[in-house]
Amino acid sequence: MTGAKPINSLGQTVDLTNCDREPIHLLGMIQSHGCLLVLSETLAVLHASETAEAWFRKATSDLIGTSVEDLLPPAAFSSLKRALSQLRSTTQVERDFGLELATGQVADMAVHVTGRTIIVEFEPSGDDTQRSDELVRSAMVRLGEARGVKEVLDETTRVVRQLIGYDRVMVYRFLDDGTGEVVAEDKIDGLEPFLGLRYPPTDIPRQARELYKRNLIRSIADVGDRPSLIQPPAAEPVDLSFSVLRSVSPIHIEYLTNMGVGASMSLSIMRGDDLWGLVACHHMTPRQLSLRTRSQAELFARMLSLLLESREQAAQVVDEQRVQALHGRMMTAVSRDTKAASIIDLAPELTRLLPSDGIGVWIDDGAALWGQTPSPEEFSGIVRFLNQKADGSIYATRNLAEVYPRAADFSGRAAGLMAIPLSRESRDYLVLFRREVVSKVVWAGNPEKPAQLGPNGVRLTPRKSFEAWQEMVRGESDPWKGNERRIAEVLRSTILEVILRLTSEAEADRRRAQEKQDLLIAELNHRSRNMLGLVRSIIRQSRAGHATTEEYVAVLGDRIQALARAHDQITDRHWSPVSVRGLVEAEADAYLNGNPDRLVVEGDDALIDPTAFSSLALVIHEMMTNATKYGALKVPTGRVTVALSRDSGGRLVVDWTERGGPPVQAPKRRGFGSTIIERSIPFDLKGEADIHHELAGVRARFVIPANYAHDAEPAGAGARNQPAHVGALSGHILIVEDNLLVAMDAEDIAKDLGATSIETAADTAAALTAIEARRPDFALLDINLGSETSLPVAKLLRELGVTFAFVTGYGERAGLPPDFDDVPRLSKPFTPDSFRDFLTRFAA
Repeated sequence: MTGAKPINSLGQTVDLTNCDREPIHLLGMIQSHGCLLVLSETLAVLHASETAEAWFRKATSDLIGTSVEDLLPPAAFSSLKRALSQLRSTTQVERDFGLELATGQVADMAVHVTGRTIIVEFEPSGDDTQRSDELVRSAMVRLGEARGVKEVLDETTRVVRQLIGYDRVMVYRFLDDGTGEVVAEDKIDGLEPFLGLRYPPTDIPRQARELYKRNLIRSIADVGDRPSLIQPPAAEPVDLSFSVLRSVSPIHIEYLTNMGVGASMSLSIMRGDDLWGLVACHHMTPRQLSLRTRSQAELFARMLSLLLESREQAAQVVDEQRVQALHGRMMTAVSRDTKAASIIDLAPELTRLLPSDGIGVWIDDGAALWGQTPSPEEFSGIVRFLNQKADGSIYATRNLAEVYPRAADFSGRAAGLMAIPLSRESRDYLVLFRREVVSKVVWAGNPEKPAQLGPNGVRLTPRKSFEAWQEMVRGESDPWKGNERRIAEVLRSTILEVILRLTSEAEADRRRAQEKQDLLIAELNHRSRNMLGLVRSIIRQSRAGHATTEEYVAVLGDRIQALARAHDQITDRHWSPVSVRGLVEAEADAYLNGNPDRLVVEGDDALIDPTAFSSLALVIHEMMTNATKYGALKVPTGRVTVALSRDSGGRLVVDWTERGGPPVQAPKRRGFGSTIIERSIPFDLKGEADIHHELAGVRARFVIPANYAHDAEPAGAGARNQPAHVGALSGHILIVEDNLLVAMDAEDIAKDLGATSIETAADTAAALTAIEARRPDFALLDINLGSETSLPVAKLLRELGVTFAFVTGYGERAGLPPDFDDVPRLSKPFTPDSFRDFLTRFAA
């Protein structure tokens, strides 16, 4: 772009940021196909659009001060009062359809509140109710069957174009740099395709994006429309942020005119509180859509946002599983001599997890590099730059030279980076580098075309050409995608565990305790996010199919209580596998009313992993609830039998049979409970679920994969998830362990196994002193005690004839003197159950 930028009459430089300062929600006008009334809290008319004269057959000046009750027939006025009573916030818009006005015209109405005033809007009613309802219903079925995000977006454009009849429908996605790209399109023949075109951030200014986040649908019936003024002019313009008829910015009108568009509509696609993109719709001639059709389109957009969010959550689960698969190999690296080198040895696996061309690790001022990276000196400079920007979060850029000019010297090797902090102070990093990729961006017109003043006075004239304009971009790497950032977050939590253990060998107890606390907080946040996400999904999915709020609250409360019971059982077992029999009996207690004989649990008990327990608990809860409402437990003579068995592949089979209840009929609709029963185990656990609604009673079979099911510990009749006190130990026990949490866990389990007294020691000197003071009956020794080993303690115990066992970390199976080859060893990390089993076998 050459030449000086134009100057407007106010002496301001004209550039595309002028659009950002335009108050597009305070234009004081509406589209002319409808009318708008501004009411006081007493329902008197304060302002009215010029079009109100035709709607109410009164001059605008005569409308001012009139009570709206005098303008509307009783039925329409009652609808207005009902809408006002349902408003709960200033962001809510209530709608009603097919209202007959005093003139005989049938209208749709939208009502919302802004400040201390009420906005009421009317527009002609449509007759497309059944068609739009059916389209939205069938559309969601088709979207649910789509296999990937691209297929979902392609189907979205087809569905929306079928719903509204526009010439072109696009999905426009906002990118991290503020630009947007058309990622899906459906159009009539003869129109130039926009698919794949990139648009600069100024095409949708900042304040417009904020309105898109607040108001999820925006419709312009006629680009060439002469807007209707709101009279009389207010000292402070009426805020039309949530108006369905709000007029259009002259700059945007000029933009659409330059594109040859006669009517437009946009639907916001949200990801949480963020604007992910838009469904942008263009028609080459004016086209007015009814408020009902637009409302259906808005509902579709909301469901689309939820669907995309659920797809993203499913992908996130897969990403977390990939990181967890790397966890064990990272733990193996703990015993390496050089901390940075320990992680860099995993570089090939890390690059498969997060595609990159090179990796750098910086820990305690020590560096290790792999692949295409800056030199060690250049890497040191990058670390200093990162320390200046450090805020404890992951930092990613595709153009490092843009923020760190010295990076231009090595952009061919490392144009972009993602820095993952590995410590609380953000002084240690795992840095992934991506080389420069010269790319071709196809813009919708030249985004840097010189600006010119146009017909709107001191406003900027939008570009008139939208023909594809190619730009070669240099100095940038491939972008870091959102899912890659999520993988990096999970990876960070995993590496932090490794780093904390490595640094504990050389640091003071205070810092070691602080960093362990960070790890525990990260794990707590991870589990909390998962549980909150599950509860949020239950709340959202439970909304449908309930006649009253009370019924919805009751069902929702029961489902969350089922989760709470499952969580209690898991925590009671220290996050170890939990009894299936105990789960069934605990869930049944709430429904049997003191008649336990109505539930029979047959077969050998099994233990289910905590990762699978919540899914099974929700299924059992829904089965119990249905049996109580409609099945065997609805009548006193009914009975439920749950049979536990294993198939030839070792999978756990849960057979559910109901008998003695009322005749059973298959449900006429499939609610969220049915979805949980039929899909939770196949989707979450890759198992099987099969349910039959037979006349004599419901019969169901659930199959849990063998990797989630374990043999249960022997328990007495009626025992329900009580800790096993097997009495495998007795007397005085010595535990030598330098990790406080591990030592505390070992103490608790040893007490459960019958130890009468326990003493712990964190180092060799303390252990030898303890033995001198009191000879133990049994000892458990951690081999690696940081800067020393427990071998001197082992030698003394052998001399004294005291029985003992070693606890070893990964990679520590070898390296002991031959004299101790016969000593039993328990591998870290271990669970309470594996520790208990080991001690039981050893004592036996």
